[in-house]
Amino acid sequence: MFVVAAIALIVAMMLVLARLYAGPTLYDRVISVNVFGTHTVLLIGVVGFLSDRPDFLDIALLYALINFVGTIAVLKFFRYRAIGDIPQSQIGKGGTK
Repeated sequence: MFVVAAIALIVAMMLVLARLYAGPTLYDRVISVNVFGTHTVLLIGVVGFLSDRPDFLDIALLYALINFVGTIAVLKFFRYRAIGDIPQSQIGKGGTK
């Protein structure tokens, strides 16, 4: 059963890669990368179960955290053109220069 789940995840990852390539906007591509990361976390968990290695779940949780923080950082960069703090002068102007 878990082998079928792993194969289905790999097929879904291929479909997400196709969406990443064909995405017309930047936000479609960012969401595709986030979904690919989520599928990777699931695949790591399934492979950990299949190989009887429960420590793979720790790796999957760490990868999920990195995926989430990375997605937020990329979206913040494309919104404000900076990763650090936003100057107070830009907060009232919609965050753009």
